[in-house]
Amino acid sequence: MRTALVASATALLLACGTTAAGSAPEPDNPWLGQRVMNMAHSGGEDEAPMNTMYAFERAEELGADMLELDVQLTADGDLAVIHDATVDDSTDHTGRVADFTMEQLRAMDAAHWFVPGRSTVHDDPDAEHPLRGARYGDVTVSGHEPSDFGVPSLQDVLERFPDTPVNIEIKGSGTPQSFLAAAEALGSRLADSDRTDLIVGSFDDAALARFHELAPQVDMSAGQQAMISYYLTDAPLPDGVVALQVPITYSGLRVVTRDFVDRAHEDGYAVHAWFSGSAPDDARTYGEVVETCVDALMPARPSVLEEVFADLGTERPTPGGTPPRSECALDQPTEPTDPGEPTEPGEPTEPTEPTEPTDPGGPAEPTAPAPPSTGPGDDTTTPAGEPERPRVVQTDGISAAPAAR
Repeated sequence: MRTALVASATALLLACGTTAAGSAPEPDNPWLGQRVMNMAHSGGEDEAPMNTMYAFERAEELGADMLELDVQLTADGDLAVIHDATVDDSTDHTGRVADFTMEQLRAMDAAHWFVPGRSTVHDDPDAEHPLRGARYGDVTVSGHEPSDFGVPSLQDVLERFPDTPVNIEIKGSGTPQSFLAAAEALGSRLADSDRTDLIVGSFDDAALARFHELAPQVDMSAGQQAMISYYLTDAPLPDGVVALQVPITYSGLRVVTRDFVDRAHEDGYAVHAWFSGSAPDDARTYGEVVETCVDALMPARPSVLEEVFADLGTERPTPGGTPPRSECALDQPTEPTDPGEPTEPGEPTEPTEPTEPTDPGGPAEPTAPAPPSTGPGDDTTTPAGEPERPRVVQTDGISAAPAAR
C-alpha cells in the first residue's frame, strides 16, 4: 500500500513541481499546547446543517474547542462560508456560489437537505429533513433566529465568535485562479487582524503561498503538495505552517499513526486529523485516533467526540496551553504496527474502549475505515463510499411553525 501511495504522490510532485522549502515553526508553536481539541468540522455536519451559525453555536455549546469552516468567493467579492463551489448540495437553490452576492446567499435555506446523522441527503424519498424551512420561519428552533440557517459570511462568523478559535479552509471552483482569488480576498481581510487563534488551510499550495504574502502573521496548515512531500521525504514545510491537517487514511494507507504524530511533533508541527470519508465518524474510531496523540480531531459528530473525551479522561486546552499526557511524551514511542491497522498507544496495556453513545434511533455498528474514492485534493464533492453512520437524534427543541413563506 505504501508503494502505491509513493508512486501516486511522486507523480503528483513531478507534475506540480516541488514546494519551496521553508523553515520549522517557532519552538514555542502555540498549537502544540492545545491538545486535544474538538475541532467541529463544518460545525459538525452529521449533527447540524453544515457551515451554518446554528451548527457553530451548537458545537460550541457542546464543548468544541475550535470551529472548522470553508470559504468561497462570492460575486461581490465577499467570502461565503460554504463547502462546495455550488449551492446545490446544502441549500434550496442551484448555481455557482461565485454567481451570487453575499446578500443572496444569506437569504438561502442552508438546512434544506439536512438529515440528522447523514448530513445532506438528496436521493432518499423517505428521508426526513426536520430543519427544512427554518431559514424562513416555517420551523422554529428555540434560541435561534431564521438567519442562523442561511449561508453566513466569514465576517459574520468571526464577529459572532470573537473568542473562539477558527480554522478557515480556502476553497475554489476547481481552477487555480479560483483558489488564488479566494486566497487574495481572505489575505486582504485578515492582513490587519490581530487574532492569534486562527489557522488558514487549503489543498492548494499556491493559494496558501499567496495568502501568506498578504497576511504573514496568521498561522497556516500545510497544503496538499507540501504535506505529501513532508510525509515522503521530510522536506521542510513552507514558512508560516504550524500544523499538518491530514486524513485518517489515504489510498488505503493509515496516515494518522503514533509514529507520524511523533515525527511531526519532533519537527515542531501540530497534527490535526480529519475524517470526511477517510474513516468512520464514530466513537470507536475517535478513540483510536485520540490514542495516536494528535493535537485535534475534526469530527462530523462533535457530541460523540465529547463523550469519547469524557470516557477517556482526555486533557483539554486550558489558558497557557496543556502539556501532553505522559503516554504522549516523545520518549515513549510505540512499536510499529501494520499500516492498515490503527496504532495503539505507548502503554503496554490495552486502552479502555469508549462506550458507544446510546441513541433512541439505534446506532448501527461501526464499520471499518474505507478509503475515499478520490484523492484529498477533490474538494468540490463528498467522497464516494463513505461509511454508513449511526443516526444522530436532534435534541434542540425543533417545532413546526404555522407560518409559510
